[in-house]
Amino acid sequence: MIIDAQADFRSLLMHHVTTHWPDAIISAYDPSAAGHLPDEFGGAGNDIILLGSSHGEDRDGIEVLARFVQRRNFPPVVYFGTANDEREAADLHPDAHFMRDHLNHDSLIIGIGEVLMSHSRITASGSLFVGDMRTGIHPLIKGYRFMRRLGSTQHSGVYLAERESTHLQVVLKVLRQVPEHGDSIGAFDRFLQEYETIADMDHPNIVRIYDLGVADDHAHIAMEYLDGGDLRLKIEAGVGEREAVRYLRQIASALSAVHQKNVLHRDLKPGNIMLRKNGSIALIDFGLAKRVKLETSITDKGEIFGTPYYMSPEQGHGSEVDERSDIYSLGVIFFELLTGKKPYKGGTAMGIIYKHAQAPIPLLPSRLSKYQALMNMMLAKQPEDRLQSAEEITEWL
Repeated sequence: MIIDAQADFRSLLMHHVTTHWPDAIISAYDPSAAGHLPDEFGGAGNDIILLGSSHGEDRDGIEVLARFVQRRNFPPVVYFGTANDEREAADLHPDAHFMRDHLNHDSLIIGIGEVLMSHSRITASGSLFVGDMRTGIHPLIKGYRFMRRLGSTQHSGVYLAERESTHLQVVLKVLRQVPEHGDSIGAFDRFLQEYETIADMDHPNIVRIYDLGVADDHAHIAMEYLDGGDLRLKIEAGVGEREAVRYLRQIASALSAVHQKNVLHRDLKPGNIMLRKNGSIALIDFGLAKRVKLETSITDKGEIFGTPYYMSPEQGHGSEVDERSDIYSLGVIFFELLTGKKPYKGGTAMGIIYKHAQAPIPLLPSRLSKYQALMNMMLAKQPEDRLQSAEEITEWL
């Protein structure tokens, strides 16, 4: 079901959907002409709701989205919003969220497909079906019992599953883009590179890899399920000084092992650092990792990858990076562990990138001043002024 007050936008969504799923049965609803849906509307009979932000003058999409996501047994909702309601929409946690003025067909279809699959409404070949939620068998990967979706990106979905032969809980990262479409060759190469990168490492603070599988329409990596949440949530809850230092030691140790394999992580951030129940941490998500001194066409020189809050000045400006860029990112994480705050904030990504390159290194509170020298050496603007290796972090501590 497509709900939006603009006829052109309803037609656009219908075109995207029917191009990929020609047998889909679509109902389109105009709330400005037909009136707003009644409060008791439960979405029955629909596999998915595509909800736009346009609903006439007396109601906005956020109000409708809030009503939908609060209802029990409501179909999954994909929201198409604007820059003005992006934050509010994200806080309501729709099943997927797109900007209506910047739709990309491949990204849209992958996103809708992931939502349908997580609710057992679609098969790996792309056809719609009603799954057997009693058995929980996921149609995508044989030998694994699907439990729930953990997240998704433009090219891949991440699922919690159980290996049927051993009953071991694992995380399945599944690349679902067929190689002949768009950027999928690059995505597939990066996917295989991630597997090869992690599988080549044996370190207690790096996620363990169990299996790689490649089929005609997907590839998957089975990896360790880290059940303690990520470091981002830990920071939000508050981290003590000793605990922050312990995490720094473990991350630095893992980073040292990564660098010894001539690999750069390039996307260090709290969301990519997971915790086990025993309190130990593990680095995950090597999708942006790059082998040092290895010529590759996987990413173009000068292209910016990563998360602005944690980017080194050289990475933010698209310059060449080395191990010292990861050390800078770890410095940002250590500052956040100690203070609960990011060292640099801004209204835009480029504003944050500018501050990383130009703003003074922030001062820690006086009670944490003994770490200021280390912070200065990790967050130095110029790579040559930083600590030169992850081992030096441990030595300093």
